[in-house]
Amino acid sequence: MRFQQLDFTSGNRVRLQAGARSGFFRFASILICGFSMMLMLSACSGITPRPTRVNSLPGRDYSIELPKATPGFASKEMVEAMAPKETFQYRMGPGDVISVKVWRRPELSLESMTVSPDGNIAVPRAGSINVTNATPAEVEKKITTKLELLYIQPEVTVWVKEFHNNKAFVLGRVARPGVINFPGNGTLLEGLALAGGVPDQGKMTRCSIIRGNDNVIWIDLQDLLRNGNMGLNAQIRNNDVIFIPENNDDLVYVMGEVRTPGAIKLNDGMNVLKAVMIAGGMNSNANPKKVFIVRQQQEKGDVIAVDLDNLISNADFSRNFNLLPNDIVYVSPTGMSKFNYAIEKMMPSLQVLSLGMSSGESLGVMQELRKKLWNQSGFVNGSTTTTTTTK
Repeated sequence: MRFQQLDFTSGNRVRLQAGARSGFFRFASILICGFSMMLMLSACSGITPRPTRVNSLPGRDYSIELPKATPGFASKEMVEAMAPKETFQYRMGPGDVISVKVWRRPELSLESMTVSPDGNIAVPRAGSINVTNATPAEVEKKITTKLELLYIQPEVTVWVKEFHNNKAFVLGRVARPGVINFPGNGTLLEGLALAGGVPDQGKMTRCSIIRGNDNVIWIDLQDLLRNGNMGLNAQIRNNDVIFIPENNDDLVYVMGEVRTPGAIKLNDGMNVLKAVMIAGGMNSNANPKKVFIVRQQQEKGDVIAVDLDNLISNADFSRNFNLLPNDIVYVSPTGMSKFNYAIEKMMPSLQVLSLGMSSGESLGVMQELRKKLWNQSGFVNGSTTTTTTTK
């Protein structure tokens, strides 16, 4: 370091001091703005969920064991409520193949006839008769009423040879999706069997039964097939839709300070720790004490905190909750990571501050500051330092 005595004329000294003061104020304002921006960036650099009170809604509770009922699964009572109350009677419709016999009247009998798309059949001497949603006994009465005008006490017998109006549509993850026909009172298990069964029962967890325009129930297939809960073997009515979605349709979302944030497939037994590990684990900026599950309940969801540090350090799995479809797992950043984030965003501003310090040297700001603080005079440039200490 070199020391050199500087000599200023009084005029130059006055101008230099004036410039030093104005330059000093500019430098101070830049410094204040820079630190203010740093504070704002550090405040905005991370999300901080607020844990809420977890509501005890049916099928949506936070539990440690794998929930037996996924949200929306129908209970045994709900399945029973959808079952028809009356005794099952087959009702004919388009596509059915029926036979009509009139005792001792072979000219009026028909061995086989198909119900037309509009639901009508043509019977000799009786004409066209609509059989839509009518039982065989009701069709017998209709034909008998018309034939009584021409014959004395005709004896009419009607039976169904091929059933095509007691059907259901089986869609989704089955071996043979399509239309199935029940010869009698169909059930969910019978429908799945007629559709070829479920290829991978271990991965299929649920199916829906859609009836009419606004009636839908979800059945827990694992409870029905593995546990033998026959109360969930719902009765199927004509034109019901049985839909088994892909298990891949269910996702959970991992966000925050993990290596590969994004959506992951929801598998059986998916819990918080497993989801974080599938997302690559926590990165160096993560705060393992503040991991949050965000779960949608109704219009507003619930947030619950999970201390992964305590879970791993003390093997305390009491809060390693199982995840449900569409859950969000958020790993919070540490306070230092927020500060580092602010520093990274402030780098252009720090360059401006460095430029301001260089300008302050050229304007005499730093000389004035050193004189007041350390009783030194002179200037500092990029390659050499030229100051003189006055006593």
